[in-house]
Amino acid sequence: MSDARPRREWRFYLDDMIGFAEKVSIYTEGLDQVSFVADALTYDATLRNLELIGEAATRIPDEVRAMHTEIPWRMIIATRNRLIHAYLGIDDDTVWSIVRDDIPVLLVSLKALKQHYE
Repeated sequence: MSDARPRREWRFYLDDMIGFAEKVSIYTEGLDQVSFVADALTYDATLRNLELIGEAATRIPDEVRAMHTEIPWRMIIATRNRLIHAYLGIDDDTVWSIVRDDIPVLLVSLKALKQHYE
């Protein structure tokens, strides 16, 4: 059985990653870790967008990932897998660290990568 849908251009997945990361930043702006964890809706929405960042990262071609090692592709994808499958549970400290430390840096790197290919 063949897939009748046209293959989506990988740069759209890059745009998706940027959009999902921006949502994470917006959802968590002004929160501390305690408030973030206590707000179930924000927590769940943030986890979902972290998962989607990882899913979109799997759609970036290997050759592009190999040329742009400043982006931790394998870690992004591994995080997605851990969140989706809840391996060993989800550690709130780790999630908060990703939100506060990794997402801002990732956004800068993704936007630079986008500019590189425009």
